[in-house]
Amino acid sequence: MILRLVIEKTVLKVEIPGIKVLRSGKVRDIFDLDKHLLLVATDRVSAFDVVLPNGIPGKGRILTQISAYWFKEMEGIIPNHLISIDVEDFPAVCQPVKETLRDRSMLVKKAKPLPVECIVRGYISGSGWKEYKKNGAVCGIKLPDNLLESAKLPEPLFTPSTKAKEGHDINITFDEAKKIVGNELAIRLRDVSIQVYKKAQAIAEKKGVIIADTKFEFGLLDDQLILLDEILTPDSSRFWSVKTYQPGKSQDSYDKQIIRDYLLTLKWNQRPPGPVLPDEIVRKAATRYQEIMDILIQ
Repeated sequence: MILRLVIEKTVLKVEIPGIKVLRSGKVRDIFDLDKHLLLVATDRVSAFDVVLPNGIPGKGRILTQISAYWFKEMEGIIPNHLISIDVEDFPAVCQPVKETLRDRSMLVKKAKPLPVECIVRGYISGSGWKEYKKNGAVCGIKLPDNLLESAKLPEPLFTPSTKAKEGHDINITFDEAKKIVGNELAIRLRDVSIQVYKKAQAIAEKKGVIIADTKFEFGLLDDQLILLDEILTPDSSRFWSVKTYQPGKSQDSYDKQIIRDYLLTLKWNQRPPGPVLPDEIVRKAATRYQEIMDILIQ
């Protein structure tokens, strides 16, 4: 199902009468439904780790639909926490606000989240490019000399990071990841992350999209490794067009880069409170999110 973005009220916060928010992130609010959790993707948008005052209409719906698509695609590689995105399947307590929850919520299994972010890089960009320019390596992995910005790497890299409750995640080496989660589990995380990335990359390229890098979150359910949260969305991944890709410079991305670029024109110290986004920037960003969903889910 392809959702068409319509003029709608931006959803920045969701309340379910009688249910407290278990955890509230930059975009998602998590509700404890006893046996399960409800993940609600709002339309909040963050930049430079600051949640901005206004959001992007329809963004939460788009993130949820894209995640559901990829979870299904990857079931042959690894199970995930998703039970349903159909609001009619949600518990009775959710039904009074079902229209607010519709298309932007996931009923999921409870699992124990692992304390590392699993990042896979197929191309050298973003923080990886900055680190490479400084020391010729990314997360302790030595790379070939004279790589261009946005160049395709010889093989996808697994570059884990810490999961910060506030502020920036910190890139760590694979050996440091082993110390956090254990040797065997770290190897499993690396291998599965790269396997999922390679399959997604193959699917996306057929649709004219490059997945430059992406971030996964995993958890344990009855000692079984499963995928959590979101997967391969424009909030967790860097998507480029095959048609316009050209190494040697930064690329136009199907994400909130429009917002970052605008904010960099302001005299803002990148600390809360963030500035209100102009309507034109909000419209452009909403169109960009819609565009990548229409390309991927077809």
